[in-house]
Amino acid sequence: MAVVNSEHLLEQADRLIIPPLAGPPRQADLRRAISAAYYAVFHFILVAASDEFIGGTKQNTARYALVYRSIDHKALTDLCEEAMKVQQRAKYAKFVPASGFGDNIKAFASAVVDLKEKRHGADYDPAIRLKTADAKLAIDKARSAIGRFKKASATRRKAFLTLLAFPPR
Repeated sequence: MAVVNSEHLLEQADRLIIPPLAGPPRQADLRRAISAAYYAVFHFILVAASDEFIGGTKQNTARYALVYRSIDHKALTDLCEEAMKVQQRAKYAKFVPASGFGDNIKAFASAVVDLKEKRHGADYDPAIRLKTADAKLAIDKARSAIGRFKKASATRRKAFLTLLAFPPR
């Protein structure tokens, strides 16, 4: 299995917003750049969860693919919305570190929710007209989100990934 490299998606997004020789980038390119920014974060977290529970050296196994494909957009969004709260609901609270998710996970979660909303607009709203700055902002936000997740403590990252892969009922 070849996992999607989040940095490659961000590099693609960067290329899409380069203005052509004449005029601004096309709307299709700006829309795809915003979509790629969201998907960079989405695939980053799929790899993080799969690496956590199966191991990064096992990317070519069926078990790795099972974890990777088991996480969907709604599950990620729901957990991110929960992580942004000051205090998590009871079904989540016992799995969150005593000091909470912390600023880095909260920043990651906020960025995911925002990027998903921007992707929906870019992918499905024919009425919006995007600017290069909109796409650049999304790309920068995706890079920052990935960086913030990496900066979070191992305990907080593991708690987030555990809840993502194994949501409580």
